[in-house]
Amino acid sequence: MSRNIIAILRGITPDEATDVLDALIAAGITTIEVPLNSPDPFDSIERMVKHAGDRAVIGAGTVLDVTSVERLAGIGAQLVVSPDSNPEVIKATKAYAMASYPGVLTPTEAFSALRAGADGLKFFPAFKLGIDGFKALSAVLPAGTKSYAVGGVGPDDFASWLDAGITGFGMGSNIYKPGCSAEQVAKLAAEIVTTYDKALR
Repeated sequence: MSRNIIAILRGITPDEATDVLDALIAAGITTIEVPLNSPDPFDSIERMVKHAGDRAVIGAGTVLDVTSVERLAGIGAQLVVSPDSNPEVIKATKAYAMASYPGVLTPTEAFSALRAGADGLKFFPAFKLGIDGFKALSAVLPAGTKSYAVGGVGPDDFASWLDAGITGFGMGSNIYKPGCSAEQVAKLAAEIVTTYDKALR
């Protein structure tokens, strides 16, 4: 079963990257984002891609410039997530055949991102937009637009956001914090997957 959950591993180090990745895959989460403001993020991403690039979609978050996109393409990343909606970053991401999920909060940003070729939208910070705001905004988006709630949305909120039409979620501190062991991540991920699966029913 493919779950629309992105694990955001902000602060992860290269030495722990593959163990945490294995824990997430075993729990059923196969989309992984390493923010570029983590220690040695390109090293972590490259290790993950080599370790399990055939079993997970692995990429970067907090991607702010085309140079970073080019470097990610060079190490085999498959996903580019940004906190903002930069058309140059989106177009470069698609030129390298990677998935693009820029951050948006307004209709202007959302449509700008889609026109630039984004595969989907990261609503960030989602807790500020709220479910009512998301419903109003999504009503004018093209049918089938993929949308992820990121920022201040946890497992307790899954059901209400899914009912509102969100595609999925980005999970940061709910699933990983610097210093977490792979065993701790496995436990948190399993709980998140259980809650997500119940919310889908």
